[in-house]
Amino acid sequence: MTPTLGRVGIWSPSFAWNTPDAAEAAAELDELGYGALWLGASAPELRQPAQLLAASRRMVVATAIVNVWATEATALAAAFHEVARTYPDRLLLGLGASHAPSVAALGRTYTRPLRYLAGFLDTLDTAPEPVPAGSRVLAALRPKALALAATRSAGAHPYLVTPEHTEFARGTLGAGPLLVPEQKVILETDPATAWALARHNLSYYLALPNYVRSLRMVGFSDDELTEGGSDRLVDALYAWGTVDEVAKRITEHHAAGADHVAVQVVSAGTDVHARTGQPARAQWRALAEVLL
Repeated sequence: MTPTLGRVGIWSPSFAWNTPDAAEAAAELDELGYGALWLGASAPELRQPAQLLAASRRMVVATAIVNVWATEATALAAAFHEVARTYPDRLLLGLGASHAPSVAALGRTYTRPLRYLAGFLDTLDTAPEPVPAGSRVLAALRPKALALAATRSAGAHPYLVTPEHTEFARGTLGAGPLLVPEQKVILETDPATAWALARHNLSYYLALPNYVRSLRMVGFSDDELTEGGSDRLVDALYAWGTVDEVAKRITEHHAAGADHVAVQVVSAGTDVHARTGQPARAQWRALAEVLL
């Protein structure tokens, strides 16, 4: 059975939770009413999801994502069940084929990634303790990946996308599968400050070909995908301004077909390049007043 996520959750990089207040922050997220915490670049041992589930009472913790090139499927299945037995219906396994540079850093060759992912799912299905399709979602952006998510998992978790992509993804998935886009938000009303934060964050992702191809697919030109991105690209990917202004973007994703939106706060306190940061607790509180 697929865990119940609610309409809105929080996406946060796993490295931001290596702080003394991690358990307290997870408990607060739970009390605020967010349906899920999505942990970016989750380690396959699943120790961190287990710790944050222990600190909370109700919310789902989802991996976003476990890189399938970084672990063996049978070991991941065993780790999943070890956690899921203690916290039933609260762990969602997000999986993905990652990106060529990340896989190369593991000493692996990034070839036919969707076939590799499908084979990984085959092993999860036949492991001594199989991971049910309803307990996993796939990182998916383009048609073939979305089709795999629709047929082999509970649904898709697209990252770095717009409401227009959400509409496309829903049309590709059909009415049944779960659709959980990630949306970056910046609670900053000064355009120069917001764009500077966004471009610093975005430059990390524009170096990854899978995201570049996805953004081309939804209509952005090569000129818009260089040097930190065009103004149009930044405004499309980053909802910035007041809490009410950024909340409109979440509504747009729901209107386009999203079941649940994973909201990622981008701020000066967290740097994806340096992999440093902390839970964005003040921003999560402010967002909860409108989103929940």
